[in-house]
Amino acid sequence: MTGVYLSPGLYPHELFQDTVSYILSVQRSSGEIPWFEGGHTDPWDHVEAAMALSIAGKYQEAERAYAWLADEQLPDGSWWARYEQGARAESTRRETNFCAYMATGVWHHFLITQDRAFLELYWPTVQQAMAFVLSLQTVHGDITWAVDDDNDIPVDSLVTGCASIYKSLECAHNIAVTLGHDTVYFDARERLGRCLRQHPERFDRTWESKARYSMDWFYPVLTGVFSGKAARERLQARWNEFVEPGMGCRCVSDEPWATIAETCELVLALQASDEEALAREVYSWIAQWRHDDGSYWTGYQFKEQLLWPNERPTWTAAAVMLAADALTHHTPAARLFTHVNLLDPDNSIHAKDLVRA
Repeated sequence: MTGVYLSPGLYPHELFQDTVSYILSVQRSSGEIPWFEGGHTDPWDHVEAAMALSIAGKYQEAERAYAWLADEQLPDGSWWARYEQGARAESTRRETNFCAYMATGVWHHFLITQDRAFLELYWPTVQQAMAFVLSLQTVHGDITWAVDDDNDIPVDSLVTGCASIYKSLECAHNIAVTLGHDTVYFDARERLGRCLRQHPERFDRTWESKARYSMDWFYPVLTGVFSGKAARERLQARWNEFVEPGMGCRCVSDEPWATIAETCELVLALQASDEEALAREVYSWIAQWRHDDGSYWTGYQFKEQLLWPNERPTWTAAAVMLAADALTHHTPAARLFTHVNLLDPDNSIHAKDLVRA
């Protein structure tokens, strides 16, 4: 397939009809959305796929996905990181960024549907999830990455995970303000952002640095930790390490493997840093990785010239749709991952004005 160039007002409905059908074909009757048919499910990628259904106007199916996740929530507000055949995997843990992402998905669905009853229904779920996440925020501002299945807490934090939580805290704050509740999320978000910007020593303390992963490079831009000139400088500094022109974004800098989800997320980061033209160009490379059934391959190993692995995850398809929404301004949630918008708690909960931070 030739490159697809998108711009405001040109959302490719026909292109994504099969993509949406693919996601729906994998979704189970319970609402759960595994990686692919017969695959496992994790809470973060499940929410990613649910957001794609919201973009497509499949509101009932998206809401079934959120209902499944709410039903699986543990008493402490967390979720297991891996589910197999609808049940907890034998050996797993609870990851903070996975748990926080429920807030992002719920806010995203509300932005599109304006369904206040939906927001009210899932506020307790979001509140409990964020309470679990913030219970693991250190005095330095970073948030510990996980709790293992023995309730031990590994004393380390991840840049990408904390950057994702940073966006989820924005969403949780907006949910609380919209519903007229007090919010503790603004201050927690400020402390986390300060740590991400000023204290790199708080991350990767007990394992090898994750700096070779492209997500550590662009995710703090995508989620608003860095903006404006600082965001552009961050992306420019390592562009040649991670970007393979005409193919996409490498998953890791030292492997000849371009991954489609990371490429889509880089598109969002480029938009967040006001690099619209470059975002459209990078997005145009994605069409070649589309399968005939509307799904998208995980990645391409360009040294061996093969698609690898032999998987087409639902969350990769969802990332393609989220980036398309952002480029075309198709839904009211199109700017969620490209702009920071914090509702002002001092204004009426019905106010439309947002403050940029």
